Amino acid sequence: MKPSPRFWRILRRTAYSLLGIVMVFVLTVAGLGYKAVRDAFPQHEGTLQVKGLSAPVTVYRDQWGIPQLYAKTEADLMRAQGYTHAQDRFWEMDFRRHVTAGRVSELFGASQVETDTYLRTMGWRRVSEQEWPLLSEPTKAALTAYAEGVNAWLDEHPEGNSLEYSILGLQNSDYVIEKWHPIDSLSWLKAMAWDLRGNMEDEIRRMALLAKGLTKAQVDELYPAYPFDRNVPIVPGAPVAAASVTPMDVLPAAFGEGLSTLEASLAALPGLMGNADGDGIGSNSWVISGKLSGSGKPILANDPHLSPSQPGIWYQIGLHCECGLDVAGFSFSGVPGVIIGHNAKIAWGFTNLGPDVIDMYVEDLATAQLTSRTETIKVAGGKDVTITVRTGKHGPILSDASEDLRKLGGGKGIAIRWTALDPGRTGDAIMALNKAANWQDFRTAASLFEVPAQNMVYADVEGNIGYQSPGKIPVRGKGDGRYFAPGDDPAYDWTGYIPFEELPSVYNPPQGYLVTANQAVIGPQYPHLLTNDWSYGYRSQRLNDLISASGTSLTVDDVQRMQFDNKNGFAPTLVPLLTAIKREGLSKVEKEADGLLPKWNFMQGEDSPAAAYYNAIWRQLLLLTFDELGKEYAPNGGDRWFEVMRGLLSKPDSPWWDDQATPEVEKRDDMLARAMSAAVKELSDLLGESAGDWRWGALHTLTPTHATFGKSGIAPIEWLFNLSAQDTAGGASIVNATGWNAGKGYAVDAVPSMRMIVDLANVNESRWIQLTGNSGHPFHPNYSDQMELWRTGQTITFRFDRKSIEDEKTQTLTLTP
Repeated sequence: MKPSPRFWRILRRTAYSLLGIVMVFVLTVAGLGYKAVRDAFPQHEGTLQVKGLSAPVTVYRDQWGIPQLYAKTEADLMRAQGYTHAQDRFWEMDFRRHVTAGRVSELFGASQVETDTYLRTMGWRRVSEQEWPLLSEPTKAALTAYAEGVNAWLDEHPEGNSLEYSILGLQNSDYVIEKWHPIDSLSWLKAMAWDLRGNMEDEIRRMALLAKGLTKAQVDELYPAYPFDRNVPIVPGAPVAAASVTPMDVLPAAFGEGLSTLEASLAALPGLMGNADGDGIGSNSWVISGKLSGSGKPILANDPHLSPSQPGIWYQIGLHCECGLDVAGFSFSGVPGVIIGHNAKIAWGFTNLGPDVIDMYVEDLATAQLTSRTETIKVAGGKDVTITVRTGKHGPILSDASEDLRKLGGGKGIAIRWTALDPGRTGDAIMALNKAANWQDFRTAASLFEVPAQNMVYADVEGNIGYQSPGKIPVRGKGDGRYFAPGDDPAYDWTGYIPFEELPSVYNPPQGYLVTANQAVIGPQYPHLLTNDWSYGYRSQRLNDLISASGTSLTVDDVQRMQFDNKNGFAPTLVPLLTAIKREGLSKVEKEADGLLPKWNFMQGEDSPAAAYYNAIWRQLLLLTFDELGKEYAPNGGDRWFEVMRGLLSKPDSPWWDDQATPEVEKRDDMLARAMSAAVKELSDLLGESAGDWRWGALHTLTPTHATFGKSGIAPIEWLFNLSAQDTAGGASIVNATGWNAGKGYAVDAVPSMRMIVDLANVNESRWIQLTGNSGHPFHPNYSDQMELWRTGQTITFRFDRKSIEDEKTQTLTLTP
């Protein structure tokens, strides 16, 4: 039936009305955006009065908007840091404290209730409140002064003074900003611990794969042992008696439906500081002594690998006062002091040690002794939601946190036992680290750094280097933490923690350097269990090889090139097998593509056609080979899968090679050939029919995305906050660790969030860079000005000397009482 003219008139009027609504919305957003952008830029020049200061504080900024603060007292310095963080990043600070308190629904409504329920169940904020009385008086004073500085800014800008609050007002006009509290700063350390929590996802995934029908032997094949014979650990150690660990032989039953939901739900928590998948991703740090440097003094390098965001996770700052505190580096907005950096005497860096500090316990909820509390979640634009949080002897019942998780069968529940849910003194560690003057001070600070447990590298101006493992790492009665433990068997309870003096440590090693890149910390001779879920050492071994082959005149330039090294460590194993495959009847583009591999140097630069082809083959090979895992557990392609595939390549008849969907029994070479054909088809569709024009960077793109409004689904709003897609070099489990998930595509999902190189011969010539820029205000000149330098492996000079800072300043702000 043909539509009537009346129908078309109504349709046109409706379309015009809808278009008008959209245009009004866009113009409103644009108008609000322009005004909010113009008004939000903070004052960085001239004079401002700041409540609480006892004397003036001078703030110099360079062209990158990096502030260097000079004060008379530590209290004034912390107040000024709080004020400065608030000037540039208050929305980020406010959002973070809502996340850590499980109060995101107060900002964004009912869609965030499930996330808040998880966070309230774990109780990050409650634990932080319990930590306050444990802290030293100087730490409490620093946190209090910092909060006073933030609140001095809020007194001047009670509505937040940023574009984000203007946009938030469109949907939540009743939101009122609260004053900053010292506990808000402590709580962010729980978020840091969460994203560096170790093997939790591996533990859950192993159980889920068993529930999916894989045997324990098959699951264990997917988690091979660490290759100590090829990839050296951080700390070489003299052989001692190996730890006696009873593995989990009898796995808890009645867990089928819901395990994949549990894993997915946990992964859905905000990527606060880390990345979603973890395999092959972590951080790089290394330190070389004067034996190997051209200057005769140490060089320390660090680049933590975290989820990309806009603005980036770090805020660069220098803190200097007449009281003796003199430190610079990378801070977290919302937290006083410097997290990674150097002072006048020492430098330090972090990578994730990745110890097993979480166990999941299977609890019989009908018989377990539980305590309960109720909490109310306030919901913007909706009714409050009251939840009940139950806790047993092993910790919160995490399976209470969503309706999906309550579908677990047999009346069972899942409790989470995690070191970060015990009150600790990590807040003391940061300030102690900032003031450390030597190796002993450094180790004292490390002993306070309870969670997250990190690899800490050290160098000082006297020429010493070192490594220390800190953290609370549990000692188990039975079990090795690889699978869920039975909650009703006390033999699987934790019996204590590894004493700090027994944690791995080394000072001035004979080889003259130390590399930490999430590989095994120490060999199997170590008497305690740290974890079985290390990264497999491809990044660390590449760095070991580069340093050992570089002679005794290494420079900061050399170290900078190492940080941007793009060699794929597994390609030399796989490529010879690929080039040996005989395929008939190839098309022109297939012949061109195959011709790329024999000439490839295994480097994954952004312009490399061979890198594009190889990674497409790698992705297709994983998906074809491990079809048994399904889409929800598809391999992500990190270095655990390097080791899995290394083992399979030597077993051409392994059942894993067989395609479950065909009647034939496929073998290794069948799958290699299929992967090559599938890769050519995929790249032809995406990048064109000429293999020589393929580019790895065109596939492997990074889009820095705003943590809150960047995925709003409203294009004009996303345009205000996000950066455009960026071609990138590197890849997963490569030193230039731009991670990607082979199960999902080639987009970058983890990055070197910053790069730092400290020259202990002259700290004033050190270097640093972060992902995007120091400002959190969209359209500010420093919102994304470091992006291109970061993308291409460049750095900027990390000034520390006051004369140099004054000579290179572009703005001077005086904060007065």
